[in-house]
Amino acid sequence: MCGITGFLGFPAAASAEHVLRAMAKAIAHRGPDDEGVWLDPENEIALGHRRLSILDLSPQGHQPMTSVDGRHVIVYNGEIYNFGDVRAELEAAGTAPSWRGHSDTEVILAAVSAWGVDQALRKFTGMFAIALWDRQEQVLLLARDRLGEKPLYYGWCEGRFFFASELKALRRWPGWQAKIDRDAVALLMRHNYVPGPQSIYERVYKLTPGTVARVTLRDARSGPGFDPSAPLPTTAYWSFREVVESASRNRFTGSEADAASELDSLLRASIGRQMVADVPLGAFLSGGIDSSVVVALMQAQSSRPVRTFTIGFEEESYNEARHAKAVAQHLGTDHTELYVTPGQAMAVIPRLPALYDEPFCDSSQIPTFLVAQVAREHVTVSLSGDAGDELFGGYNRYFWGRNIWRRVGWMPRTLRKAAARALTGLSPARWESLFKKLGPLLPGAVLQRNPGDKLHKLAEILGADTSEDFYRGLVSHWKNPEALVLGSREPRTVLSAPETWAGLTDFTERMMYLDTLSYLPDDILVKVDRAAMGVSLETRAPMLDHAVLEFAWRLPLAMKVRGGEGKWLLRQLLYRYVPRALIERPKMGFGVPIDTWLRGPMRDWAEALLDEGRLRREGWFDPRPIRQAWAEHLSGRRNWQYHLWDVLMFQAWHEQQGCTGTTRSP
Repeated sequence: MCGITGFLGFPAAASAEHVLRAMAKAIAHRGPDDEGVWLDPENEIALGHRRLSILDLSPQGHQPMTSVDGRHVIVYNGEIYNFGDVRAELEAAGTAPSWRGHSDTEVILAAVSAWGVDQALRKFTGMFAIALWDRQEQVLLLARDRLGEKPLYYGWCEGRFFFASELKALRRWPGWQAKIDRDAVALLMRHNYVPGPQSIYERVYKLTPGTVARVTLRDARSGPGFDPSAPLPTTAYWSFREVVESASRNRFTGSEADAASELDSLLRASIGRQMVADVPLGAFLSGGIDSSVVVALMQAQSSRPVRTFTIGFEEESYNEARHAKAVAQHLGTDHTELYVTPGQAMAVIPRLPALYDEPFCDSSQIPTFLVAQVAREHVTVSLSGDAGDELFGGYNRYFWGRNIWRRVGWMPRTLRKAAARALTGLSPARWESLFKKLGPLLPGAVLQRNPGDKLHKLAEILGADTSEDFYRGLVSHWKNPEALVLGSREPRTVLSAPETWAGLTDFTERMMYLDTLSYLPDDILVKVDRAAMGVSLETRAPMLDHAVLEFAWRLPLAMKVRGGEGKWLLRQLLYRYVPRALIERPKMGFGVPIDTWLRGPMRDWAEALLDEGRLRREGWFDPRPIRQAWAEHLSGRRNWQYHLWDVLMFQAWHEQQGCTGTTRSP
């Protein structure tokens, strides 16, 4: 795990090496163990690297690294978990070079030399962001892993092209102009993150997962046929859509026991590969299904107790630490837990704008950072259960949304709008009270946190025209961000581009598909990467192994969602290692009580950022809906924590960055 940066086209009025080192230093937290730079003045190409040493701790793993034949120079962030297999294949074919060490970086270069970039990438199992300079063709190639675990930003400034793992490196470019894109702010208000390929800045983009981009010096200088105001043209070396459509035609036909055994084998192999490291390694353990499966299969392959980490909160409705502890005791792990006070958690908030680099509004970023901080005190690598929800149907919307749309989708919109009025006839607080009174009579599947707010949210989207519009409403925060963000036009994303979707007939599978393309890479993986790398901790997600993903999509939906709950097959696998009684409980998620904090200890901070005069002066938002939501939240009439957190995180980020530029005047 590392940080990479570089540029094509040297700065006009500054030392190229000085600029490159400054850009690399900005992301030193991603690689505190080593720094490397490489420049070719004749072709105006510069590559910088910060190293967090995981494999081959010797100088033989130093980057930038040049291939044995001298043709390619690479900087790379990530891990190729099957590099040993690729290395053996190169040796068997007689195309291996004289190895200088045992790093995966060396294997990447040898594979590219033997097979070319696209074929080499298809052979890799791992997470990566790669920048490769081809000295023969004089072209810079950028590549990103299949699901987008590792970040890669790129953009233009004054006829120069630059790239980096994080935006803070790009901001070190001489003459950098921090122009915020109002359209990206609108996307942020809908999604609580900025979906790729957009970034918060004009002319800066994220490379799409599973693709390769090629840039020449002429392109960098905005030559004819190249448009810096749009993302780079890319080619896909792997297509999630093709995987999903192929899987839907070739469903798994074995028994449920066969499916559990196959999943056990695939996950065990993925986890075994990801346990390879030359530094201490552990795992996050929340006590939920996903992390418990990962830890169970780690412990099954380890001769000594696996290091596991969790954090707890005094607020019982947010605390999973005792469940994690019970799972750890059963599996025999070396478990570390830290109970966090509200003060400790809130102390993280001022760090968030710099940590996440562009405004990011998933409030579970706070506990994610805290558990990464605890883990880093003991290990350098930590495995996680990320992607279990997307692959195996874990989110409540997968069964609630499906059931609700099946019951109401056939109704005329006028009838559904009448039902919405009935739901909003009672305040969220009244619904909350009613659910508490009826609790003993209700099945566990309908006992959710904040039921009144969920019913009011449901009312907001009952008027949807299609099931896809219904889903988009489920995953949206501010439903009309163009009205909230002054002068904005909300760009199209994968959620509003049906021509890009896989041909799936089932509504739940369509939701899972869209989440994997959007929410997973742009929220979940961003949250974990920035939080962990902020403390120089590498994280690995075994469920994102593409063999596991491809098998998961072959499974019939009934093996994922059953009986009003998700992850059915994962549960069956986990019961082989952990008693059912330690696992069966309502899904909690991983969050902090932002709703009560905003009414209490964070109220003054929030009020300052949401001040009506300030909002009007800065000119980003229409203050009226924000002030109304703030008043209703403070009074307890509604829980607007997510909507308000979106605005607060943008305001805090904007204040810290000192950005004043804008794409258009409102």
